[in-house]
Amino acid sequence: MSVGCLARLEEVVEKTTGTRNPTKTPNDSFIYVDVAAVDNTKKIIVGARDILGGAAPSRARKLIRTGDILVSTVRPNLNAVALVPADLDGQVASTGFCVLRPTAKVLPEYLFYFVISRKFVDGLSSLVAGAMYPAVTDSQVLAQSLPVPPIPEQRRIVDILSRADGIVRLRREAEQKAAELIPALFLDMFGDPATNPKGWSVRKVSDFVSRFEGGKNIQAGSENGSPYRILKVSAVTSGVYRESESKPSPDGYCPPASHIVRAGDMLFSRANTEELVGATAIVEKTDGKTLLPDKLWRFVWNEPVEQAYMHALFQSAHVRRELGKLSTGTSASMRNISQGKLFGFPLPIAPFANQKDFAEKTAAVRSIQSQQSAATAKAQATYDALLAQSFAGP
Repeated sequence: MSVGCLARLEEVVEKTTGTRNPTKTPNDSFIYVDVAAVDNTKKIIVGARDILGGAAPSRARKLIRTGDILVSTVRPNLNAVALVPADLDGQVASTGFCVLRPTAKVLPEYLFYFVISRKFVDGLSSLVAGAMYPAVTDSQVLAQSLPVPPIPEQRRIVDILSRADGIVRLRREAEQKAAELIPALFLDMFGDPATNPKGWSVRKVSDFVSRFEGGKNIQAGSENGSPYRILKVSAVTSGVYRESESKPSPDGYCPPASHIVRAGDMLFSRANTEELVGATAIVEKTDGKTLLPDKLWRFVWNEPVEQAYMHALFQSAHVRRELGKLSTGTSASMRNISQGKLFGFPLPIAPFANQKDFAEKTAAVRSIQSQQSAATAKAQATYDALLAQSFAGP
């Protein structure tokens, strides 16, 4: 292999990585890594499960070793990849992964950074464009090419990328800490809604909400077939409004004005899993061409309220648990809350003056959050540029 030449992955990884069938030892436990166990943002394994061999899923067959790189072959655009740590050596991964075991030609960390680069992600994603079930094969993963410089140069690249990656991680941790300020401030000012220690008046939602407005359940259209897009429930799942979580509306569709999302709306997810149903988010800004679906409702208030307060109240741990209990449905993956149950839901409500005081304090916190987000975006852009530069090839 010449200096800095391009090589296919199959040329720099072991041809076979081994299998393990846990069902052959049904009473022995093992640790199972499925695709859902990989955090595709942090690129680490966070949800590995300890289960008995007798309960092993049929997909639990791939043997993994320290330093292996796991690449999910399902929905490659999501880039669910991870480097196997020492504590998972000899355990089992799903057949939904392509297991890359580096040879002496590449460092594990170098290979790991390659599989999170845009070059690799875009290369796999292009293979499944338009597919109903977007998945690639192990062979397609192994056919991807990467530059392979000498080991000392690989170490230099890994050092640079690990430093940039570390900065991004620190920025994200700072963002997380900033995000925890508002819930903490809410509990300090108003107490836990579960016990209502400050004795606020308990009122039904119907006392301060006149109605909920939602959109229609309509099929997605083609890209560029309409200027409008329809929100998905994932647009509010995190508690922060994400307008990018949307799908195209039907070609030529002209929606009623009441279905168009407006800046200042507080949206409520009336359908999702029991853990996620009832999520709320405030629309800070919108393009004016985004539509409500049938599963997201807009609050229409019948008295003055501070939405910053209402959002913190509805997002509090106790209220979210109770909303989950209100939901019904035969499918665990899609529970629903009826308007009748939501209108009858009792909540401790602070006076408007207290709500206003809270809103003013949270405005300062949101300024800090905005600064943290901007710093994270800048660090991420630098990291992405370094990744692209590192794997551009000769």
